Amino acid sequence: MAIRKLLLPLTGTAAGEAALSTALTIARYWNAHVTALHVRVDSRDVAPLAGEGLSGAMIEEMMSATEKESSDRAYAVRAMFDRFVAQHQVVVQEPHPKLGHATAHFASVTGREEDIVAQQARLADLTVVPHPEADEDVSSSDALHAVLFDSGRPVLISPQVPPATVGTRICIAWNGTAESASSVQAALPWMQRAEAVRILSAEGYQRRGPGAPDLAAYLALHGVHADIAVFHSQGSVGAGLLAAAVDFGCDLLSMGAYSHSRLRQLILGGVTRHVLENATLPVMMNR
Repeated sequence: MAIRKLLLPLTGTAAGEAALSTALTIARYWNAHVTALHVRVDSRDVAPLAGEGLSGAMIEEMMSATEKESSDRAYAVRAMFDRFVAQHQVVVQEPHPKLGHATAHFASVTGREEDIVAQQARLADLTVVPHPEADEDVSSSDALHAVLFDSGRPVLISPQVPPATVGTRICIAWNGTAESASSVQAALPWMQRAEAVRILSAEGYQRRGPGAPDLAAYLALHGVHADIAVFHSQGSVGAGLLAAAVDFGCDLLSMGAYSHSRLRQLILGGVTRHVLENATLPVMMNR
């Protein structure tokens, strides 16, 4: 299935700019539509957080300040959207099934970002999210985890530096799990258009399930020729995986996420967490 609709939860940070550039690059590659979604904070949510000891006037002042800050941020994000769309020569209009070029539109809603993004992602072929900020714990990336755990759809983590291309040289991180099988399904239309595809596997990464040769045979049935590379841990499986992807010149890494529980990975670390924190290329994840 071709990529026709992308969802982009849009923020005003530098990471948000890179994600917007990445999403527009993908849209041009697929002649797809980008819905740039900015979720504004509801000033009414401030009142329950104010606590006791504050007068009604003080709470009203806090709500007014929150509303002003939210409006200013929405204005800045919309200006960023307009600037980047013009740079990428993407037409601004509502999605239409018969257009043969990339399009985009901007939407601003009020509510809880993780809830709205997860719901909207259920009818998107791909959700593009910013790379976690350098000073941000990956466990607090609410929109990212909301899409992973509550949308049933793939999510693409944009690198901090926008890539020149996405999906021409693809790596599949394979360990035989249901999560990695889901990532293969999501990446299949990409692989059918790619210049080269490589399956990355390792003894310390493989779980109970089909091996890399079985995956290669399956992909061949879909017209995809993929070679197999066994990577070696470089202090961690995640580091070895990323190094192997970089060695291949990969511009899209597709992998399953959180084969172990998320709590275990947050406490002990894991492949998913390492990739989220350290990837310098686009990474598409599935649960």
